[in-house]
Parts: sequence; C-alpha cells; structure tokens
Amino acid sequence: MNSPVSHDQVVDRQFGPRAAAYLSSAVHAQGADLEQFAALAREHAGARVLDLGCGGGHVSFQVAPHAAHVTAYDLSQAMLDVVAAEAARRGLDNLATCRGKAERLPFADGEFDLVLCRYSTHHWQDPGLALREARRVLKPGGVAAFADVVSPGEPLLDTWLQALEVLRDSSHVRNYSVAEWLRLLAESGFVLRGCTPRRITLDFAAWVERMRTPAPLVAALRHMLAHAPEPVHRHYAVAADGSFSSDTATLVAQRA
Repeated sequence: MNSPVSHDQVVDRQFGPRAAAYLSSAVHAQGADLEQFAALAREHAGARVLDLGCGGGHVSFQVAPHAAHVTAYDLSQAMLDVVAAEAARRGLDNLATCRGKAERLPFADGEFDLVLCRYSTHHWQDPGLALREARRVLKPGGVAAFADVVSPGEPLLDTWLQALEVLRDSSHVRNYSVAEWLRLLAESGFVLRGCTPRRITLDFAAWVERMRTPAPLVAALRHMLAHAPEPVHRHYAVAADGSFSSDTATLVAQRA
C-alpha cells in the first residue's frame, strides 16, 4: 500500500513534470483575462507585483514591462525554473521567482501594490486563509485580481464540473461560484471593484494531454461527457470530440 501524500505533494507531482507544457499552452498564454491583468499593471505603473500561483509565468511576462518588480510565486520548483529561464530569454531582469504555498506567503505585510492570480485558486486547500494572506501582503489600498474557472452555482452543473476536473487532475480542490467568491473576498477583508464573466473553450485532447491524465481516466471522462444529461450537455456546450466550454470570472478587489 502506498503511503499517503500531502496535498502540496500532489500539486507538485502533478505540475512539476508538466511545466514546459504550461509555458506553451495556448489557453494559458493568451486570453482577455490576461489582457485585463496587463491593463491593471499599466494602470499601476511602477508597482511591485506578486504573481500568486504563477504556473507557466504568463501573468508575470505580461506585467513585468510595466512594473518595478515582479515576484513569480508557485509551489512547483520545476514551474519556477521554467519561468526563470523564459524571463532571462526575454530580458526581464525585474522578475524573480520564489517557492511556497498560497496559504503561507513568505513576504512582509504591505510588500506589494498588486497581487495577481490566474488559474490557480482551484488548487488552494484553504481559500479563506490564502485570501487573507494575499490581503496581508498588499499595501493599504492595494489591488488584487483573481481569474479562474467558476462553478455555475447550480447543483447539477456544479457536481459535473468538479467531477470532470478532479478526474483530469487529482490536485483539483474546487472551482467556486461567483457567489462563493464574493463571500470569500468580503470575509477576507477585500472590497470588490469589479467582476468580469467570460467563457473559455477547452479542446478535450489538449486539456487531458497537458495534464497527462492516465488513459483509464481519459476514458472515464469521455464516457461521462458522452452520456451527460441534457442540461449539462447544453450548458457546457459539449462537442462530439469531448471538447467543452466553461464559465470563468475575473474578480478585481481592493484592500480596504
């Protein structure tokens, strides 16, 4: 029997070997939400920025030209190594990497003007704690922005979304609904500035290949999508090849 592993170890095991794939992923390297983050950096030119859960570093690369300094922060050292190498290739000498988890940030109170987090929050074990840490490291009046896939909030649609995500990626914790996000932000001491809903289309083959989902689980995912009830099939716009669309949201909040 295998020894139990921590959630942090599961996350590192899932993403470390896939770091290069996330750097080249079209889903992660582009998008209106990424452009919105870049616009925030331009609005706060010369800011000190924390890219929280940086993954392949796309947020860091977008905002670094407008920032005084960017810290790319992630649990996976392999991800950080890829980000550091790409930053050097691009000549972004104001970008540094730092390893750790969202719930325990190794930074001083008020160290950053901006905290940006994209496609990472669904891995957090304790979202309330992580958000309180994000608030702590922001200067008074500092801005945080969080972009991720969100649950539609309806029980049937939510159950299917979480099931698909955890079959594809065992480090998945939860995609929160916008209502859950608003509650979490308020409880963590943030004031909402705006929420932008969007949709993202996921090519099934690329979606599972990026995570190297084991073949039996890929088969289970294909079976689930092929036999999804009509409300699920309609909402997620499930295609014949298993590709589908998900809801996303970008929430911009301010430290009171």
